Amino acid sequence: MALLPTVQEDEVSHALDRCRRLVRPALRSVVDQLHPQTRLMVRYAFGWCSREGVPYPRGTPVAGKGIRQVLAVLAAEAVGGRARDAVPGAMTAELVHAFSLVHDDVMDHDETRRHRPTVWKAYGTGPAVLAGDVLLTLAVDTAAHSTGAHSPQALNLLSNCLRALMDGQTEDLAFEERPWRGPDAVTAAQYRSMVVNKTGALLGFSAAVGALLAGATGRQVTTFDAVGRELGLAFQITDDVLGIWGDPARTGKPVGSDLRRRKKSLPVIKALERGGSPAHRLAELLEEEGDLDDERVGRAIALLDDAGGPALVRAESRAALGRARSALASLSPAPEAEADIGALARYLVERAR
Repeated sequence: MALLPTVQEDEVSHALDRCRRLVRPALRSVVDQLHPQTRLMVRYAFGWCSREGVPYPRGTPVAGKGIRQVLAVLAAEAVGGRARDAVPGAMTAELVHAFSLVHDDVMDHDETRRHRPTVWKAYGTGPAVLAGDVLLTLAVDTAAHSTGAHSPQALNLLSNCLRALMDGQTEDLAFEERPWRGPDAVTAAQYRSMVVNKTGALLGFSAAVGALLAGATGRQVTTFDAVGRELGLAFQITDDVLGIWGDPARTGKPVGSDLRRRKKSLPVIKALERGGSPAHRLAELLEEEGDLDDERVGRAIALLDDAGGPALVRAESRAALGRARSALASLSPAPEAEADIGALARYLVERAR
């Protein structure tokens, strides 16, 4: 089954590399001030070193893509500001993102991320929870002390983001206890609402805080938050597709990783809502006792293919992308920044990893 048409990272590599070069030194400087043990775990979480602390060679593909930091920088440029204006906000977003991944992996019992053991798997559950706590503390400290006159507004944006993120995670965990079908089953609308909080809120914060630190008006900040939330929805839908049909060599996760965890992702929810024989058999399979082995994962993927495959959700990701573009255009942003954000948005939807 074909995935969404892929966009090569080369198409956005200039913006990604430029922003990494700008933000990474400041982020490393903050991390270097940590206690040696937590510093090791945080550096590992960012993909900068091995479990033992040996730095990775430049270009080793285990670090994150840096989507949130680049969005903050581009938002600053879109309202006429300088890239460096957004650095504290970009750092804050990256720290919150790392915190959320470390804690999510603990709660979801995920053992692999980006082709490596997760932080809890590498160092233990307790130390991983501590590493996540440290990352969150650094994020709040960065927002409070590195944003000058904008600190109160930046902290307010961060507080709103964290509340939404926690609400989304609470909903996501609660979904695990709900049945696959019947009146209490998770609906697509409920799933979208959860994603706008869990994933969208941080991308919304990234864009909004970047614009804020560049001197944006209140309307511009609010609109950039909306842009980021729509991009977050589109991003997560693509993640859901990759979690079922993605190439493990690209995603760093096993084939059908979300199915193995019985994750109520949007393709599964939409297939079950659609009904019919494939949906009925898929529900029966997911309701079976025991782990989903390779054979059952293969059967589940085949049933999802019969129900419509990635096309079940493709239109939703593209619709979210369209709403983000329309909101951005309403601000009449600087043309080069608008073009870069557009390329980034398309990459988020059409990427292969």
